[in-house]
Amino acid sequence: MKTVICAPATRTGGAIAIVRVSGEGCLAIIDKIFSAKNHKCLTEAKPYTLHYGEIKDRKGNIVDEVLISVFHAPNSYTGEDSAEISCHGSQYITNSILQLLIENGCRMAEPGEYTRRAYLNGKMDLSQAEAVADLIAANNQATHHLAMSQLKGHFSSELSRLREQLLRMTSLLELELDFSDHEELEFADRSELITLARQIDDRVTTLARSFKMGNALKKGIPVAIVGKTNVGKSTLLNQLLHEEKAIVSDIDGTTRDIVEDTMLIHGITFRFIDTAGIRHTDDQVEQMGIERAYQKMDEASILLWLVDCRPTDEETADIARRIGDKPLILVRNKADLASSPSSGSAPIVSPNLLRPAAELSISAKLGKGIDQLEETIYHLADIPELTEDTIIITNSRHYDALVNAHEALERVLDGLTSSLPSDLVAEDLRQVLQILGDITGGAISSQETLNNIFQHFCIGK
Repeated sequence: MKTVICAPATRTGGAIAIVRVSGEGCLAIIDKIFSAKNHKCLTEAKPYTLHYGEIKDRKGNIVDEVLISVFHAPNSYTGEDSAEISCHGSQYITNSILQLLIENGCRMAEPGEYTRRAYLNGKMDLSQAEAVADLIAANNQATHHLAMSQLKGHFSSELSRLREQLLRMTSLLELELDFSDHEELEFADRSELITLARQIDDRVTTLARSFKMGNALKKGIPVAIVGKTNVGKSTLLNQLLHEEKAIVSDIDGTTRDIVEDTMLIHGITFRFIDTAGIRHTDDQVEQMGIERAYQKMDEASILLWLVDCRPTDEETADIARRIGDKPLILVRNKADLASSPSSGSAPIVSPNLLRPAAELSISAKLGKGIDQLEETIYHLADIPELTEDTIIITNSRHYDALVNAHEALERVLDGLTSSLPSDLVAEDLRQVLQILGDITGGAISSQETLNNIFQHFCIGK
């Protein structure tokens, strides 16, 4: 029999706190400290009912007036008999109730233990359990949407369809092995299997590639602000963030390290990075800052190249070498000054050297053009339409598994096209099945893996 666990399910300091209790016999334990106003024991209560009463200590003193929600197995979050005690939000009251529960047979829950029990009791698969943590940590509309999609089982259903196709392939190959003494019999058409394996591999590859976008949505799409010294990069960062995050000065080389923070644009988190001004310098500290600027340019999804005059071909070529295939926005700053290039002028960079994805003029000092810049950034981020059925990978464990599955499928395809014996091809197919099963926990056996997943949850969830 599993022990009964308890833990606060809410943070302290609010008007109301909730203490969650779960496990066989939990209602009997609560009955020892709870006096219901209707004089009924919780062990006799119907599921999905609320009960008003008092929690009392050993001396009969009232700790608090509470409401208790009752849930019966298997129809609860954990799949066990459970209860939630709603009390006043005082830390003293919460701790007192927890102490009374522990004295009467409960123990404090470990991080993620409620969700772990839900997984072990078949209430959700492993990928859905991980989505619970993502849902709690969601800090914008996109990550909330993706976590809800995964929690509802859309990713699990996709993997289930792929596994069904793989099982069919494996069955056909193993059937050949069972009748290997009859050379004239062939149960698996190799050309059909090759087509099916390619279709599965294409879907696995597409899912794996979505991790780049999913990881960016989760952590914030990185946007690097680059340019020479004293062109207004720090001023622009402050305007975008609506706070004085970076030091602004007329002195060249003020920013020597990376300054960054996040903001929401249309419900999507963008991470703006102010970099050191790029120039030739003998200052070793500033040189380190410039090297970090180049590093952030490589890591960014979008580049904002800030200029306050016509850049030289050398500067343009330097930027062109760094951008790769990522979008570049050429931002003409200091539009409030007569000497600044205007938005209606001819291109200020050689199109033979660089073709920006967008060009616009702003005044970072006065805040002019910032709204248009934000809209341009959002557009160039190329955010996919997020519907209830959208599947985008945000979990690095899932990504690693999909990459491994792709590599195993490549071996399957090589084996099928080179007429490798069926038993060897079937072994690679079984490996793909095992890898995809590990994502949802269908074939997982490693206790260490489970511990690594659930130790990052908060206590009470």
